[in-house]
Amino acid sequence: MRDIITIGDSMITFNPSSTGPMRFVSSFERKIGGAELNVAIGCARLGLKAGWISRLGNDEFGRHIFNMVRGEGIDVSQVKLVDGYPTSLNFKEIMGDGSTRTFYYRNNSPTTALTIESIDENYIKNARVLHITGVFPAVDKEKNINLIKHAVSLAKKHRVLVSFDPNIRLKLWSKEEAKSVLRELLPQVDIFLTGEEEAELLLGTSDPKGIIEQSRAFGISHIAIKQGENGSVGFHKGQYAEAPALKAKKVVDTVGAGDGFDAGFIYGLLNEWPLERILSFANAIGSMVVSVAGDNEGLPYLEDVLVQLGEREFIER
Repeated sequence: MRDIITIGDSMITFNPSSTGPMRFVSSFERKIGGAELNVAIGCARLGLKAGWISRLGNDEFGRHIFNMVRGEGIDVSQVKLVDGYPTSLNFKEIMGDGSTRTFYYRNNSPTTALTIESIDENYIKNARVLHITGVFPAVDKEKNINLIKHAVSLAKKHRVLVSFDPNIRLKLWSKEEAKSVLRELLPQVDIFLTGEEEAELLLGTSDPKGIIEQSRAFGISHIAIKQGENGSVGFHKGQYAEAPALKAKKVVDTVGAGDGFDAGFIYGLLNEWPLERILSFANAIGSMVVSVAGDNEGLPYLEDVLVQLGEREFIER
């Protein structure tokens, strides 16, 4: 049995060699990215058994992603290389303060080749958590929405927890489309991992207590609200908790911090930790991710997080 499986697109991410507007950057470094994949990598590095459902282009970039993911110890039995679909790309713009913009080239994504029939029910059945985001349905609004709904229905059928991060990408769809589609998923969600702005779009409020109240009305049992430099808030079984952020040594690249938080929260939840400890652990991972350039390069191993939290001694030499 796997602890967590995810379903979603992956891309070759080109990170700029210098900061500033992308039109003035002359060289880029090849990396890999993708919201759902980042969470799978984060969970695998913490020691969870992770799996990924996806399609990649049968090209050099697709093979690179496949090999990298397999090297992280993630099960790739449900990943296939397909002809006729170029592996998705994005180019990142990073400003001097660490803020970013992303430029996507993911039309005709290889994940378009995924069908309802290609989703293995037993694969979902034999997992503890199915993690989804709002990115995958936005990549192909005609097909992927129904595919995600089908995967979620299989998870609910087999009592697999459904974890959901809205991860709204307004370069892929409008606010109205995102709200309409993603609100339909909320009644099936067990673990809701959201930022305040995303909650404002979906629920009409960015106030933590309002978010919790509305989430509970949908039947969601585990709620975490990511607040960046202000930490996070959580709710489960009548317990409300807050945890301060762990200050990053230096903010280099903010992309992937939310995915790192998600991985940490899921890890703590599956290990049945107290809510406040889960939030503190997830916050620490988020702060570690922003200190490293790249979408997932900063995702830490368990011992690294424990050192960061002062729970394990770091021996340099």
